[in-house]
Amino acid sequence: MPKKGKRMFTYKRCTEVDTDAIYGAFIAGFSDYIIKIDMSKDNFQKHFFGPEGNSHEYSVIAFDDGKPVGLILGGIKVYEGLKTLRCGALCVLPGYRGTEVSHKLFDLHREIALENNCSQMFLEVIAGNERAINFYRKKGYEKVYDLVYYSHSNPSGINTDLPSGFTVQRTDIDVLRSFSREIRDIHINWQNDFDYTSYFDEHRYYGVFKDANMVGGLSIHPAGRVNFLWVDPRFRNKGIGGGLINHAVKELNLKKLAISFPSNASLTGFVKRLGFMKDPITQYEMYLTI
Repeated sequence: MPKKGKRMFTYKRCTEVDTDAIYGAFIAGFSDYIIKIDMSKDNFQKHFFGPEGNSHEYSVIAFDDGKPVGLILGGIKVYEGLKTLRCGALCVLPGYRGTEVSHKLFDLHREIALENNCSQMFLEVIAGNERAINFYRKKGYEKVYDLVYYSHSNPSGINTDLPSGFTVQRTDIDVLRSFSREIRDIHINWQNDFDYTSYFDEHRYYGVFKDANMVGGLSIHPAGRVNFLWVDPRFRNKGIGGGLINHAVKELNLKKLAISFPSNASLTGFVKRLGFMKDPITQYEMYLTI
């Protein structure tokens, strides 16, 4: 527990401290989180400073007399055309909540965004975590998207075949990334973005073609996580999306599927028709323009 009386907290960039302090603050800060987090130090380092896109340079840790008591992880990239600072995690040890720590961490987070000429700040938060949501709103964030999750426990039952005249071919991340840049009608959440999937060498990429023209694409992990699925609007409702997934299920021998996406009525209807079931978790994507 924190000492009584006025305390002098210190704050450091994560480049100034060792991994043990960062990991210790993370595990202790999320010890009572809605979702149980059980992660080794090595996996924490690889995940949060790998595909999640956080950088030690843009992350800040709080100390009370040498004890790590709070942490905010940050990562910067050009996201949907705007230089963006994302909050990859914010946690404060239970005994230090209600002190200055969370506010100061976020003030320093905003300073990092301004120092690096970011146009916006961004984060995800679990729906129902009202304390966190209210805190972010007080900091100026607004909810823009609902991020929903679906899963399928029997993908071999998806027997949709591609219509005549369409073929599926394996491709690579660069082809599918270039293809996605031409799309104007979708928002890809941070953890489905190609910068994220580029960290996984085993990730698979498919294109669906009519003659020599690519009219759809699929990015999927061999464990069954779908990160990108899109079909040209001119060719929708013909079984192409289902045919793409069916092709990947058979080629990868998938026993389960998972997909997440920002609220989208047509995609929601599509996954339900294929037999996906909605997971209990929903997140909000919140933005702050600066």
